[in-house]
Amino acid sequence: MTTLPFPIAEAPDEASLERGRKLFAGQCDFVKGVVAMSGLPPADRLEICFAGRSNVGKSTLINALTGHKALARASNTPGRTQEINFFALAESHYLVDLPGYGFAKAPVAVVEKWQRLLKSYLSGRPTLRRAFVLIDARHGIKAVDKEILTLLDKAAVPFQAVLTKADKVKSVERDKVLEQVRASLQPHPAAYPELIVTSSEKGDGIATLRSTIAALADV
Repeated sequence: MTTLPFPIAEAPDEASLERGRKLFAGQCDFVKGVVAMSGLPPADRLEICFAGRSNVGKSTLINALTGHKALARASNTPGRTQEINFFALAESHYLVDLPGYGFAKAPVAVVEKWQRLLKSYLSGRPTLRRAFVLIDARHGIKAVDKEILTLLDKAAVPFQAVLTKADKVKSVERDKVLEQVRASLQPHPAAYPELIVTSSEKGDGIATLRSTIAALADV
């Protein structure tokens, strides 16, 4: 039997599930929105970030993970959020919501400024343990996603692909998307070799993602 590259992560064992549940049962608060490297909070705890193109469901996923319906707020205008938003989780982690990319409704100079900030953050944050790159399960990896994957490679930041909105696609179509995602990830040395498939609406994959984040404290 041939093992597929980038298999879907298996369901965690009971101990891992409980560890993830405990971590995300802790207090989670918005800390600040950052528009310059000088505004970053102290690098004094483990940090993970979420990246994804506009409308991929990033804010919804963060809210599902933390159990707070309005912790991360989605902009009504795609590409409008240009801050790096920090959330403190259980006094031990930062969850970092990166600006959505693609379809930016902002002046070119503003877009370039926030892209520079993103590159500086990814390459210069010593406590950043992993980036979770969100991919819409209906569409797979697009050209705009490849740009962030290449940036993560160059910054030597390990990243893991998380498929969102899995409940919105039929199983046959999902298999085609998974095949495309796997092929697209293979050239990227920073890609973690497992996929996580989620549905924030149905709750699918949320416990697995929580457990994965909790386990990064051991890495």
